[in-house]
Amino acid sequence: MPDRSESESRKLLGRLRDAMASSGAGQERLDRITTLVAESMGTEVCSIYLFRDRDTLELCATEGLRAEAVHQTRMRLGEGLVGRVARAGRVVNTADAPAERGFRYMPETGEEAYSSFLGVPIQRLGETLGVLVVQSREAREFTSDEVYALEVVAMVVAEMTELGAFVGEGSALEAPHQRPATFRASVGQEGVTMGHVWLHEPRVVVTKPIADDPEAERARLSEAVERLRVGVDRMLDGAAGGDAEHLQVLEAYRMFANSRGWLRRMEESIASGLSAEAAVEKEQSAARARLSQVSDPYLRDRLHDLDDLSHRLLRLLTGQGQAAESEMPADPILVARNIGPAELLDYGRRLKGVVLEEGSVGSHAAVVARALAIPLLVQADRIATEALNGDLIALDADQGIAHLRPDESVATAFRDKMAMQAAAQERYASIRDKPAEARCGTVVSLHMNAGLMADLPSLESSGAEGVGLFRTELQFLIRNQMPRRSELSALYARIMKAAQGKRVVFRTLDIGSDKVLPYMNSVDEPNPALGWRAIRVGLDKPGVLRMQLQALVRAAAGGPLTVMFPFIAQYEEWRAARAEMDKALERERILGHPLPASLEVGAMLETPSLAFASRRFFEEVEFISIGGNDLKQFFFAADRENELVRRRYDTLNVSFLSFIEQIVDRCAETGTPLSFCGEDAGRPIEALCLAAMGIRTLSMRPASIGPVKHLLRRAHLGELREVIAEAKARGEQSVRPAVMDHLRR
Repeated sequence: MPDRSESESRKLLGRLRDAMASSGAGQERLDRITTLVAESMGTEVCSIYLFRDRDTLELCATEGLRAEAVHQTRMRLGEGLVGRVARAGRVVNTADAPAERGFRYMPETGEEAYSSFLGVPIQRLGETLGVLVVQSREAREFTSDEVYALEVVAMVVAEMTELGAFVGEGSALEAPHQRPATFRASVGQEGVTMGHVWLHEPRVVVTKPIADDPEAERARLSEAVERLRVGVDRMLDGAAGGDAEHLQVLEAYRMFANSRGWLRRMEESIASGLSAEAAVEKEQSAARARLSQVSDPYLRDRLHDLDDLSHRLLRLLTGQGQAAESEMPADPILVARNIGPAELLDYGRRLKGVVLEEGSVGSHAAVVARALAIPLLVQADRIATEALNGDLIALDADQGIAHLRPDESVATAFRDKMAMQAAAQERYASIRDKPAEARCGTVVSLHMNAGLMADLPSLESSGAEGVGLFRTELQFLIRNQMPRRSELSALYARIMKAAQGKRVVFRTLDIGSDKVLPYMNSVDEPNPALGWRAIRVGLDKPGVLRMQLQALVRAAAGGPLTVMFPFIAQYEEWRAARAEMDKALERERILGHPLPASLEVGAMLETPSLAFASRRFFEEVEFISIGGNDLKQFFFAADRENELVRRRYDTLNVSFLSFIEQIVDRCAETGTPLSFCGEDAGRPIEALCLAAMGIRTLSMRPASIGPVKHLLRRAHLGELREVIAEAKARGEQSVRPAVMDHLRR
């Protein structure tokens, strides 16, 4: 960029800084900016549009348009040229605005006299806060220097907006991060809780966007970049000999850290008048804007790398972003764009809840949250941008809603709901040691799901009769390298000992789909949920499966052992998996290690195909556990991570219950023990209907055992089965209304 334009940009930013430093309300400051920009750029019009809500832009200040249009002219996101700039996050530069696609004439502004139009997004870290516009009568396109100068001004306006410099009357000028906000999200783990925000990566606030001395700022940037490069080199040295994928990420970091183009763009911003941190943030905002437009997975990963590197550089320049753990509130609810399983485990049970902008209901973080029994919401768009440390937040992870900075009426309703749940838990504690015996005399065995050693104390506190599912993949997911057999054996032994003689069903490694080991080469599949996962991986790559089975046999140390294989889809897979178990037993016998006193080997029925397997399968398998989450999504062909369809189908749908009944009958014919494991097992109404269909063992999260037992003890399963049969005979799609009506009597 020529020195002349750099000098002009510095002069303009200097005048803006002086204007911001003077006293006055937010509206006065906005008015000064529009006047200064119009004068400096030689245009008749300069206008600032800010969002009043997520979908509506409002004209908040103008030089050149009619004054009475301020706070009156509004447009929807995507509407008109201004709305187009806001939606795409890109510059619109045209000599003939009325001829442009999407142009919308606003008669109250008097803009019909102006032909040329230049609009740039007011962005901060990829979030568009508004649009900065200049217009002139002369029909011309603005030069690249003029576009750049306006982008620099927009960057400063974004920073000042973030700092609350324009607070005034009207929704668009309310103080940032103070309004109540509601976020719809997907449920990763159910529960209701309220607490205060703890940001996994606290936002870096640039308090000085404009600088006087470009050379001093260049020196600050150069020093910070050098420290960044040294840090990346140390990470690479520490990762030497590690897995290739991790090394590739760090190599990409080093490539960006040494990129002359990256550094040059930031130096140009400094030359135009920005401080070093503002220049870094401008480049980071550009990377995030590009990220939102890229569909290619490789390019998205590289832009993520650049975004993360910019954030590290900002922390070095400002000293911000590393909040001390001692500052964590007593009731922390973690808010983050995303988080890995190991990081979530580091926080542990101190957290009251977790809300993520990204992630999925089957992600690694969701697996850990379920193991820790922490309410989790995922796909809460923009919450990490909107939330600040210490904000009050209420999570309804039953309904998929997060209330950030709720008003008093919402907060009171949440406190009442939590008090009612606490009272209910006290009632459930009184029946903890009593059987789940229905009024008809039928007893249902209630077990808990687990995945961590820390879950085992819940065996006693919840009243669970055993562990119906122990997820063994967590120990693999939270590490950067494959665990050794001796480590797994020691862990499994501690789990069996902590169970104090109660049955623990170990599910072998269930990876693939959304659970990819960090040290395992990922496979790009068009539909991972239906792809190479669970037992399919174990049989194709038997080394890990054999190692895990040997570890389980050694952990039993001559005691009882129960193992089940996940995602068995056909009889041949069961035979191959069972053969691996026999090989492990024979190897341990040859080595002189004690064999289990009793051994149960079962399979998870998660695909409809297995329900139609030959009778021989049902005769050979020692038990079957219905994996309700996967079976339901495959039965209805409805992805459980897709919010558009996952709630569309009811577990109490007549066709699904009939299918469950068919599985119950097949198991009864061969005397094969049957259980049901999944989210629906822990929902009292669903659990009651599953029991009425003939399932006598249910496995669920520990917190669900009390509510399920409470309802089972009040119900008559024979009467309920008749209600279900009558609803079927009437041709009803779901038996839920009939069941609910019966229970209310």
